[in-house]
Amino acid sequence: VQTDIKRKIEIGSYQGTRHRKGLPVRGQRTHTNARTRKGPKKTVANKKIAVRK
Repeated sequence: VQTDIKRKIEIGSYQGTRHRKGLPVRGQRTHTNARTRKGPKKTVANKKIAVRK
């Protein structure tokens, strides 16, 4: 299995690029969900607006 994945990455197929980017390979949606492949959420820091004096 590992050699098959490596081969797909080397030949530059669609599935290989998905493996390289760490995204779902088999056509699942990624707008929402796909957290298993993407890993934990990268939260956006809460930025406070600097007060001018």
